[in-house]
Amino acid sequence: MHQQIENVKNTRTFLLTLIEDLSTEQLNQIPEGFNNNIIWNLAHLVAVQQAICYKRSGLQPIVQDKYVTPYLPGTKPEGFMDTSEVEIIKTLMLSSLNEFESDYKKSFFTTYTPVVTRYGVALDNIDDAINFLPFHEGFHIGTVLALKKLVKL
Repeated sequence: MHQQIENVKNTRTFLLTLIEDLSTEQLNQIPEGFNNNIIWNLAHLVAVQQAICYKRSGLQPIVQDKYVTPYLPGTKPEGFMDTSEVEIIKTLMLSSLNEFESDYKKSFFTTYTPVVTRYGVALDNIDDAINFLPFHEGFHIGTVLALKKLVKL
């Protein structure tokens, strides 16, 4: 599973590089035809990983709930995320994966409540969840790329 986690880290590093030239205002902008923004998508990636890995394993997420629940599937941006919050999300993109990898190596994930994702993918255990993450992250790279083309520079 180490390679799959590394793939997710690489994806997130790419995303962070992709948005490094954008202002806080641009990260928060919701272009016409969209119901979310770039920073919501990044927070969503953190939230989904916490939910499908920790919560479904009966464990407390390592990320504060204010960075999980508001960004789960079916949510949308609730307001403007200020610069300090943006920086926290950027930091969580990699720090949460590093801690997750450490917890995985320590065999913390012994139980799992199965789920079928909105994409029709069955997650029956923690390894299924880890294998799902690159697909999910890739989907949101596409969304961020589309959003970046539309935010006013």
